[in-house]
Amino acid sequence: MAASTRWIVNLVVLVLSFLAIMAEFPRIAHDRGLWDFGSFVASGRAAAEGLNPYGVYPLTLHVKLPGFESWNPNLNPPISALLFQLLDAPDPRAAFETWRWVSIAFYIAAVLLLAWRFRSPQAPIMAIWAFALAGFWDTLFLGQIYLPLAFTAIAGWLLLERGGVWVAGILIGLLVSMKPNFLVWPVLLLLSGYWRPAFAALATAVVISTIPLFIYGLDVYRQWFELIASDKERAFFLTNTSFAGFAARAGVPLLGVMASLALLVFLAAWAFWRRPNAMAVSAIALVASLLASPLGWIHYTLFLLPVFLSYWHKPGMRLVALLLIVPVPFVIAQFTKPAWIQLTIGSIYGWAMVLCLAILAVAEVRRRNEISPVSVSTFRMGRVHRASWK
Repeated sequence: MAASTRWIVNLVVLVLSFLAIMAEFPRIAHDRGLWDFGSFVASGRAAAEGLNPYGVYPLTLHVKLPGFESWNPNLNPPISALLFQLLDAPDPRAAFETWRWVSIAFYIAAVLLLAWRFRSPQAPIMAIWAFALAGFWDTLFLGQIYLPLAFTAIAGWLLLERGGVWVAGILIGLLVSMKPNFLVWPVLLLLSGYWRPAFAALATAVVISTIPLFIYGLDVYRQWFELIASDKERAFFLTNTSFAGFAARAGVPLLGVMASLALLVFLAAWAFWRRPNAMAVSAIALVASLLASPLGWIHYTLFLLPVFLSYWHKPGMRLVALLLIVPVPFVIAQFTKPAWIQLTIGSIYGWAMVLCLAILAVAEVRRRNEISPVSVSTFRMGRVHRASWK
């Protein structure tokens, strides 16, 4: 990309990022609702009182929008019922505000880590863009738990990149224990031959997931599975970036299941037979975790920040970056529009993820095609060297 073109593109990203921030800030500055945070407090209280943490209670969020209505109880795994007891307070609104500032602190730390890792003249622009992301602002608005988890995912990525495989694996396992759809990440690492971070991640996730069994008993998992099985309407929601979201809006939910399974099977075969490097498989695994999940919320794109910045130099990834700062209220407003609009403009976050996966796939194909016989030998020697941390 020519210097003049790069300057123009950076200016566009910068200006649109500032406009997105200005559009989003009033949402959190003036709204006084508890939103998803209320559901979390309700879940924690229920668990503490020996009730079903996945039931509907006075603080449970009831979403009612033109074209969509649903209760929104806690959908996180049973370990969350224990953690959410820490959020309970006599004044839930005060707890909400405290949690919001804690979340912002985690996100600032994550962005600073990435700015240091990808330090360049463009780092300030990338940092400002990170604070314009729709997932960031909607997380603050809803009182969600995504920002500490984003820090965990980003720290795990950076440690894996630097060879700190055991600690990286533990952090990945922490992420998986709260968001099981990211199980794709350690599984593809394992199939690619990176058994040490994969083993650390899987062992961590299993250990954390057994804790609720000793506290609440096996019944809490039955209650969670029943809620997940009954929660089919939510896939339609426009902030769901997954194949399931596309298929639900098109009226063919089975097609979403088939596409998700096909993607996972293909990636498993690719990882096992091609044995890509750890960061290439991590990037594709993170994107696939959203696309193949029943619910791949826009907020999960925050976990992909290292992926976006690793490929920031590619024009297509700049387009992905711009699509992901489109404010959530604009997307939700498409609920009342015809189906074709919901599948296009209303699914803009999903299309961003599809484009991102395509960019990663093309980059991986080109990388392999560019390997000469000499570099193949070097690559194999490198794999022998890396075997010390697999």
